[in-house]
Amino acid sequence: MRMKDKVVAITGAGSGLGREGALLFADEGASVVVSDVVPGRAQKVAKEIEVRGGQATALDADVRIEADMKRLVDTTTTSYGRIDVMWANAGIPEPGFGMQPLAESSLEDWNNIFAVNTTGIYLAWKCAAQWMIGNNVGGALLATSSAASFTAYPGFPMYTASKAAVNGLVRAAALEFGKYGIRANALCPTHGMSVNFALPPDAEVLGKSYEEMQPWDPDKRAMPLRLDRPPTLRDNADLALFLASDESRYMSGQTIQSADGGQFARTSIIFPTDLGVTDDITSGSIPDELRDQLDR
Repeated sequence: MRMKDKVVAITGAGSGLGREGALLFADEGASVVVSDVVPGRAQKVAKEIEVRGGQATALDADVRIEADMKRLVDTTTTSYGRIDVMWANAGIPEPGFGMQPLAESSLEDWNNIFAVNTTGIYLAWKCAAQWMIGNNVGGALLATSSAASFTAYPGFPMYTASKAAVNGLVRAAALEFGKYGIRANALCPTHGMSVNFALPPDAEVLGKSYEEMQPWDPDKRAMPLRLDRPPTLRDNADLALFLASDESRYMSGQTIQSADGGQFARTSIIFPTDLGVTDDITSGSIPDELRDQLDR
């Protein structure tokens, strides 16, 4: 019960990581306000929470609209008396999901991606912070950024830029809101993210990661970490739970790569990915004709 008596609002919670986090937070004792832009999805998640014995309220809301984010905060505080955590989770990918070259992109697409992925976080955080500051209660602001904020995803230039901007907002918000006892952090998922992200908004909510939808053979994956199961949405939601809970009460301004499996320990130099524990780590970086010089 790490979120006992806490009140949490989550955007983009009708599917994917937001849904997984809403279920987890409720299981840990939080009252959750589930919001989503797709009509009906938030209501389904709230019902799931209630069936499991938790408390939840559902709301259709668009993170691009300031009035909707204010309404999300008002609904949360009216329903439960307070808001302790605002998790700005909603996000969208590139049109074509990585198949559209940047040179062929449109300004309309650029503006919409930033409107959801960056401005949507700003608006959710701003509205929540106003209530927290006005009521002198402190709180936690949480965002879903992406590993793309640290290194470019092929085919996702606008998405990458929008998530890098989120990381800057996290640091700025932590600096500005700290004096009010308000923390600001973000998780930056790599693996274990929702396959629904690549599907149309009205697609069935599958509740699984990309890796779960494919045969799992860790030895055929680029990530250094070898485990006997694929990364899941819960692996990312667990970090969100930690950052939202009092266990991280002295953490602020952090952008943490979640479920990366050691991916960010790699360099751009070509090293083999299938080494055994007794193999020579340098075998892929040094030409064979020079290897005999190593023993001299």
